[in-house]
Amino acid sequence: MTSTPTTDRSALIIGASRGLGLALAAEYLARGWRVTGTVRGFGRTGLHDLADSSDGRLRVESVDITVPEEVAALHDRLAGTVFDLLFVNAGVTNGPEETVADVSTDTFTHVMVTNALSPMRVVEALRDLVAPRGTIGVMSSGQGSVADNERGGFEVYRASKSALNQLMRSFAARRADDPRTLLLIAPGWVRTGLGGPAAPLTVDQSIPRVVDTIEAQSGKGGLQYLDHQGRTVRW
Repeated sequence: MTSTPTTDRSALIIGASRGLGLALAAEYLARGWRVTGTVRGFGRTGLHDLADSSDGRLRVESVDITVPEEVAALHDRLAGTVFDLLFVNAGVTNGPEETVADVSTDTFTHVMVTNALSPMRVVEALRDLVAPRGTIGVMSSGQGSVADNERGGFEVYRASKSALNQLMRSFAARRADDPRTLLLIAPGWVRTGLGGPAAPLTVDQSIPRVVDTIEAQSGKGGLQYLDHQGRTVRW
């Protein structure tokens, strides 16, 4: 059996219990990275199974990113660790045909807090764990593009990802002299629990290209909004 080539690089992947986040953790492990991945709660997940076969290169942590105290506690547990990559993967949705005319305030708030506010709070709280020329990435979506919205649908989800993009852009503007690379990644419409069975891409078609795209931007600095093939997405 061939052993996996190892590297001294390390990634912190927030939201890695299943779907795209779990696939990201697996892909970085396959490329020889050390990975710390987070799950919500303390139940057994696919990430725990992956850790069991990782030869100690995958550490599992627990955090609910919608609870600031849990994010702060995670920072304290990881204090002194330096990561080459912080990647925040979080996403919930509501009914695709539900508009602001009929969505409940509770549902709207839940989608916005989970998809926009909480990921950026994580970036703010954990950015000092990232190497000076490291990368901070957040999972966005092509549906967050205002310029490309010509068909509507997924109205509240779109709005949450557009808000995420705007908050990341503000974060970058406030830290214009920071040499870290900042990325908003649109992984494509992928067949996951969130993407649903009609999605045209499999996880295996999306995630290796996502990692290639992240790697291609390493060390370049600045903020980019890119799809899984490395193409610029219109804001």
